[in-house]
Amino acid sequence: MNSPEEFREQVGQLYKALTALLAGFVVFMVLVVAYVNNPGLFESKEEGWVAVPVAEDDPDLIVDGIHQRTGLIDAEGLNTVISNCTPCHSAKLIIQNRMNAERWNTTIAWMQETQNLWDLGDQQEIIVNYLVTNYPPKAKGRRMALTDIEWYELDQD
Repeated sequence: MNSPEEFREQVGQLYKALTALLAGFVVFMVLVVAYVNNPGLFESKEEGWVAVPVAEDDPDLIVDGIHQRTGLIDAEGLNTVISNCTPCHSAKLIIQNRMNAERWNTTIAWMQETQNLWDLGDQQEIIVNYLVTNYPPKAKGRRMALTDIEWYELDQD
C-alpha cells in the first residue's frame, strides 16, 4: 500500500500527463480547424510541409482595380486614405457614405471635434479629392410611378 505522499506524487504525475495530453489535443484541433477552413493552407514540398502564402499576406494587393484588403478603388490618394481613415473605421463606412467635397470636409471637421481625428493638414485635400472622385454622391431619383395596380379598400370595423 502507498503512503499518502506517494499517492499525492502519483496523482501529480497523472495530472501532468493529462495536462500534456489535453494541450496536444488542443493543438491538433487548431490545426484541423485551420485545414478545414483553408484546405490549401499547407502544401507538400520536397523539404516537408510549408505554409502557402495567402492573399491577405500582401496588404497592398490590387485585383481588377480594387485594393483587396479594404475594398477601395485603386486611384491617386488611395494610400493617404488608407493611412488616415482606416486606422479608426472600416473602409466600408467610406464606400457607403458618398458625399460631395463640402460634406466630406464637414464630416472631417466633425470627426476632429468629436472623435479625436488628428489635423490632416495638406493630406485633407488629397483625401477629399480621392473620395469625391471615386465615391461621388449617387443621383437618387423617384421610383417609377405605379401603374396597373388593382387597389382594394380595407374594412375598418
